[in-house]
Parts: sequence; C-alpha cells; structure tokens
Amino acid sequence: MINGQKVLAVIPARGGSKGVPRKNIRELAGKPLIAWTIACASSSRYIDRCIISTDDSEIAEVSRRFGGDVPFIRPAELALDDTPGIDPVLHAIRSVSGYGIIVFLQPTSPLRVAADIDGCLERMVDSSASSCVSVTTVDKSPFWMYHVNELGTMRPLLDIEDRNVSRQKLPPIYVLNGAIYVATREHLEEHRGFLQPETKAYMMPRERSLDIDTLFDFAMAEMQIQLISD
Repeated sequence: MINGQKVLAVIPARGGSKGVPRKNIRELAGKPLIAWTIACASSSRYIDRCIISTDDSEIAEVSRRFGGDVPFIRPAELALDDTPGIDPVLHAIRSVSGYGIIVFLQPTSPLRVAADIDGCLERMVDSSASSCVSVTTVDKSPFWMYHVNELGTMRPLLDIEDRNVSRQKLPPIYVLNGAIYVATREHLEEHRGFLQPETKAYMMPRERSLDIDTLFDFAMAEMQIQLISD
C-alpha cells in the first residue's frame, strides 16, 4: 500500500512468444525468466498482491512453483499476436477488484530490482500524477540517426544546425525500457493505457534496463547476472 491505496502488480505472460519460443519460462541463470519478476515484485515495499496473467497452463504451473499467484487463465482472445498490450491489464484489474494503483511488470525485464518498482511508485505519488513509467538513456542519440532511401541517400532523422557537435553537448534522450508501468486504476480505465502527456518518467540505469527479446539478449542477461553475483 502507498498513499492509502492498495497496489496490484500484474505480470503478463502469454504462451505464444514468437522471437524465442516459450520465452517466459526459458531458464535464465538457473531459474525461469518469469521467476525473476515474481521474486522482484514480492520484495517490493508497496505491492499488496502480484498476479500472473497467462493463457498457458505450463506457464501457470511454473509461476505457481516459484511463488506466483495465478487467479485465472487469460481468455485465448486476449493472447493473440495482435492483442493490444493494455487489454490483458484491463482484464486483470476487472477480474481482481479492490486495488487503486496498478503496476505492470513484463517478465522480459529480469534485471530490474524492487527499489526500481518502489521508486516508480513514489515518483507517481510524490508528484501527484496518475501514471509513471520507467525509462533509460539511449546508447545512440537520434541526433546522429538517418533515413536511407531506395537510392542509398541519407537524410537526417532530426534537424540540427551542427552535426559535428560533441556527444557531451547533445541533450539527453530517454527511451521506454519496458521494465515498469504504474498508473491509478481510474487512469487506466479512462485512457486505456499508461502513457499520457502528464505521465512522469522514472529513470533507470541502462545496466538494469535490458529488455529480453532474443537469444542474444538472454546471453547478455546471463553475463550481467554473473557480474552482479561475483
């Protein structure tokens, strides 16, 4: 609970991942990928309940084995390739009532820590906002990015006067890292999403911002976890 409101965390985990089959329960450093997020949520100071939304019985069984709460099996029509990401969240909060703040935690961000979740919640509450999301700095500035047309000609993505400016003088640019999304229940019901012009940003370091989508990402996460544990 934070600011007098109960907090529900939702971990989405559909069975039909395409890039890496069965990604959500693929082993990462000795335990299934989803187990890292379950453990992180359980260490939060503010999360009152964390549930897993899945359409897959094996993912449900693995989640329960690692302490996950699976109160329902997600309907198949909410687990399609083109299902909007917010739909499983809305289904979850309508299935589990009594919570004023919702935390959306994708299992593909195993390097986040509980302090990140709590910091994102605190950022939203302390700023009197209705939503907050985690971001990190980009490794390549869009000021140095280009479109390339069918003739191979380059056109700048963004217009700046001096393309020889040093990296240190470029303005900082942030990107969603996919690790944490927080909003009030009312915000989600009204806007059907976390992002609005008033949404606050919670900054996370790049070393905790890896979003796993490929086998290479799994390897990078294994290396990062090994470095932390040594």
